Amino acid sequence: MAENEFKLNADEKPFDPPGADKPKATRPRDAATLILVRGRREVMMGQRAKGHVFMPDKWVFPGGRVDPGDARLPAACELTAGAEALLRAGGLVRRPPRAFALAAVRETREEAGLVLGDDQGPDLSKLQFVARAITPPYRPRRFDARFFLADAEAVLAHDEPAAGDEELLHTRWFSLDEAEALDLPSITRFVLKEVRLRLEGQPVDPPFLRWSRGAHTLERLRS
Repeated sequence: MAENEFKLNADEKPFDPPGADKPKATRPRDAATLILVRGRREVMMGQRAKGHVFMPDKWVFPGGRVDPGDARLPAACELTAGAEALLRAGGLVRRPPRAFALAAVRETREEAGLVLGDDQGPDLSKLQFVARAITPPYRPRRFDARFFLADAEAVLAHDEPAAGDEELLHTRWFSLDEAEALDLPSITRFVLKEVRLRLEGQPVDPPFLRWSRGAHTLERLRS
């Protein structure tokens, strides 16, 4: 076990528990999520539709799978060197770091109708990498997700969400306390606590959550 890696207690529950079925473990798909913060007091979230197989009715941040073309999308500015290094930390990285950031930007546009940047593309240097999580092998749908954080006032032309592609419903701003009271997936609740720490000025390294040696483990990534 790495020096900065430790097992999580059962009551910390960073992932939803296993269901009745025991699916064959599959390779996790790369995914990316963007957490937009307004005034250091509010976060934007939306509710997944009832008919979704994956996390129906749950409140989440905009995000989804990384597409093959995401790495080639234009950007006005690239990720900082520090963010790139953190995205490469932890191993098992099969794509350029910018692919994850641009996927998060694209999903935010598709799901919430919010555009980051202008004709030159988004300013990726304003995105902070805050967490990585790989869904445990006991879940039927697995993702290797990277979570980014950005100040809405610094990256958006306007901060009122519009109708997206029906992946995410009722998208709006919530105070941190309101967000924590929503019906959240376990991993979303965990990451939201990490966001609160950052907004309170506490320096924390990005957590890397995964299933290792038969237990949930957390490693703090360092560049």
